[in-house]
Amino acid sequence: MSVTLEQCKCKELSEEEKYALLRDVIYDYDKNEKNLIQILHMAQAIFGFIPLEVQKFIAKEMDIPLSRVSGVVTFYSFFSTKPKGEYTIRVCLGTACYVRGGKKIVERLKEILGIDVGETTKDLKFTLEVMRCIGACGLAPAITINDKVYKQVNPDKLQQIIGMYH
Repeated sequence: MSVTLEQCKCKELSEEEKYALLRDVIYDYDKNEKNLIQILHMAQAIFGFIPLEVQKFIAKEMDIPLSRVSGVVTFYSFFSTKPKGEYTIRVCLGTACYVRGGKKIVERLKEILGIDVGETTKDLKFTLEVMRCIGACGLAPAITINDKVYKQVNPDKLQQIIGMYH
């Protein structure tokens, strides 16, 4: 394959260049529908999300129905049809985290960021999400910001944690 997620400097590309890159990805995967999920992952890496226009482009280039592309995009939670923030904050609401204050963490983050769960700040800096378990039950409550895990978080620590990303 000529393009990898690690190599993509996509934020620097024009829209035209992004579509050209996506076209290359589709052809690298032989326009084969069995590779649709991999193509969608690459589309999301290139564009940051998968809006309807990108879904239409993929469907046309692969010669498959738009409903097939949209169905896959909306079925899997790791695909987004809306822009995401530079940093995705995920609050664990698994049993251990919930019992130890996970819900209070969510409420405080909503207050600090001025957004609700599933939303992105206007400056596209942060997206707030919840997840059922991150596998850090012994460290509850826990949150992740992108790939970094923060353990034993309490509402008073959140402003300081968020401040590290501004």
